[in-house]
Amino acid sequence: MRRRGLDFRRPVRKRFPNVVWWTVCGILVLVLIVVLSREGQIESKPTISRKPYRRDRIMEGVTVTDEMLSSNSVTRQLTDQISLAKAFVVIAKESNNLQFAWELSAQIRNSQALLSNAATRRTPLTVGESETAIRDMALLLYQAQQLHYDSATMLMRLRAKIQTLEEQMSSANEKSSKYGQIAAEEVPKSLYCLGVRLTTEWFGNPNLQKKHRERKQMDAKLKDNSMYHFCIFSDNILASSVVVNSTALNSKNPDKIVFHLVTDEINYAAMKAWFTVNSFRGVTVEVQKFEDFKWLNASYVPVLKQLQDSETQSYYFSGHNDDGRTPIKFRNPKYLSMLNHLRFYIPEVYPALKKVVFLDDDIVVQKDLSGLFSIDLNGNVNGAVETCMETFHRYHKYLNYSHPLIRAHFDPDACGWAFGMNVFDLVEWRKRNVTGIYHYWQERNVDRTLWKLGTLPPGLLTFYGLTEALDPSWHVLGLGYTNVDPQLIEKGAVLHFNGNSKPWLKIGIEKYKPLWEKYVDYSHPLLQQCNFH
Repeated sequence: MRRRGLDFRRPVRKRFPNVVWWTVCGILVLVLIVVLSREGQIESKPTISRKPYRRDRIMEGVTVTDEMLSSNSVTRQLTDQISLAKAFVVIAKESNNLQFAWELSAQIRNSQALLSNAATRRTPLTVGESETAIRDMALLLYQAQQLHYDSATMLMRLRAKIQTLEEQMSSANEKSSKYGQIAAEEVPKSLYCLGVRLTTEWFGNPNLQKKHRERKQMDAKLKDNSMYHFCIFSDNILASSVVVNSTALNSKNPDKIVFHLVTDEINYAAMKAWFTVNSFRGVTVEVQKFEDFKWLNASYVPVLKQLQDSETQSYYFSGHNDDGRTPIKFRNPKYLSMLNHLRFYIPEVYPALKKVVFLDDDIVVQKDLSGLFSIDLNGNVNGAVETCMETFHRYHKYLNYSHPLIRAHFDPDACGWAFGMNVFDLVEWRKRNVTGIYHYWQERNVDRTLWKLGTLPPGLLTFYGLTEALDPSWHVLGLGYTNVDPQLIEKGAVLHFNGNSKPWLKIGIEKYKPLWEKYVDYSHPLLQQCNFH
């Protein structure tokens, strides 16, 4: 093949290497970025500049300056001195060195004034103007150290003070518990007066006794199981009257209600007089005294047998303080009262009845209770409102689970329930010999090792597995010791003033007293004569 001559060949193009091209492009991009960033900085400059000597920072809501953070700053030195001096002022006052405390306080005010002036004029403190204040404060702090106001002494004194305060608090709590218990157990003069006047009226008025006998003979409702039967065991005339009156006033059929009231020998005449003189919308009221129950004796009832024991008598009645090992509330003789323990003998007290609603005397009824008698207990003996919330009011709060008998028979997390408003199926009670179960556990607690006090712990043991939970609105507790949700109070059928602050006492919770007092007729002549108001 013939090659073209030189004159006829195409001209050759000159090519730059790829590396050169990429380098040029990169330089251009960098130049563009630099130009744009400088323009952005010019546009974003603030219009107001801060003074060069100070830059504020916000740390946890407190303005802290670089000047204060500097280790060589006189402002920081003054601030540290003030903090230390304030601690020494407290210790000086504790040591009754009031003159030195006054000198420290005066110097603190001087140093604070310097700092305030510097902040106001927005210029830092100079060494010259703060030198005197720093020197004077340093001398006082040195003097404080010579008086042994150092950190170690401060800690020792604070520990001693804390220990003293704890001892005082413990003593105050113990006294408060004792005085509160005494106040809760006192019989108000007006209540005592009412009992005396009613007793006098009963024995001095034959017509009143005749009226009572006639009413009792004519009343066939006492054993009629189609009626609504309620029982109260109490020695408090006015409290029992409020229970009866509030039940009657809120009942749809008061003529179908029968109250069986058991009291003691002392209050028997007064109770009969009160419930004979007053009528409660046709409600039938039967009054008995437990001394008339011949079967209620020491050979049958463990509590009465225990009362004959010298050790038990010493524990409850000797008045010895037991070196403070046992709280006073655990040694209250009322917990051995038959009026408290009679609730475990309801089938014996009312042998003809099949179903009874038990009410404590510190409750108020504000709804119709006839619905309680149609509740199906599903073969259980006791219908009650449960009180457990998480771990609170479960069995382990009432019983001694270090005892093998308790540990072997009862779930510690079982839910507790409340006495005060209980539906009892007396047919099932008799069938299951529930009173015998109660006797078994009461006899094994002679030494008070299974539980300490009250009728609720033996009730929890006796009715274990025999209790049907009721709707909480039937029984609202706590009005005698704590705050209760107003909505619960409004919906509650029975309000229970359990606790020391009973509504008829001066220590009653004021905001809850009207709920109880509205069922007391203060215009009654006997109440006026005894200064009830």
